[in-house]
Amino acid sequence: MLPSFSVVIPAFNEASRIGQTVRATLDYLQEVNPRNELIVVNDGSTDATGTIAREVLSGAKIPARLLENFPNRGKGAAVRTGLLAAQKAIGLFFDADLSTPLEETPKVIDPIASGKFDIAFGSRSLDRSLIGHHQPWRREQGGRVFNLLVRVATGLPFWDTQCGFKAFRLDVCRPILEAARIDGFAFDVELLYLAQRVGLRLREIPVRWNHHEGSKVQFVHDSLRMLREVVALRRL
Repeated sequence: MLPSFSVVIPAFNEASRIGQTVRATLDYLQEVNPRNELIVVNDGSTDATGTIAREVLSGAKIPARLLENFPNRGKGAAVRTGLLAAQKAIGLFFDADLSTPLEETPKVIDPIASGKFDIAFGSRSLDRSLIGHHQPWRREQGGRVFNLLVRVATGLPFWDTQCGFKAFRLDVCRPILEAARIDGFAFDVELLYLAQRVGLRLREIPVRWNHHEGSKVQFVHDSLRMLREVVALRRL
């Protein structure tokens, strides 16, 4: 049995899959430890995401709740809202599309529970054979370029900062969650950068991953914004 932990799922206009994702997550969390907690953060959705999530969560057999961010603030803000509200010692966030299968969870929970690391996060780059369904070629190559620029701009030694599957020892990570300011998609980089600056122990771990259609990232617009946010980190 895994130690108890909190899961945070940020959701923006995910009505088509949030119900299935929440059901699957509740079943998994109850199976591995009935003391686990699930928090869904509705990030100002304009569809039925909040209504569907609330309905499914109402039947949960484990601690579960819906938090609302209105208006839409961005994925980074949603993740921080959820992690700062978490009641367990370890907090894990992942995306509503379940790109990384739930069964990969022990890979990032165990290293923290054992006391070896403070942040453990999934990576698509360390073992690309674990990728089942790849992203479109243009997006995948863009991701590689972005991560190279992240390494140059921040000094972070990791090859995939953007995989949406990250776990935190919340007692030591709370200060960086409270200090973080990036609300957009570069929030992952900021959290890892702040964590490294204060000497936290970070671990990048290869995980299985599959691309699903429906990404909220607008390739050109959001990529340029993310680059500007990453460059700005150097001034911190």
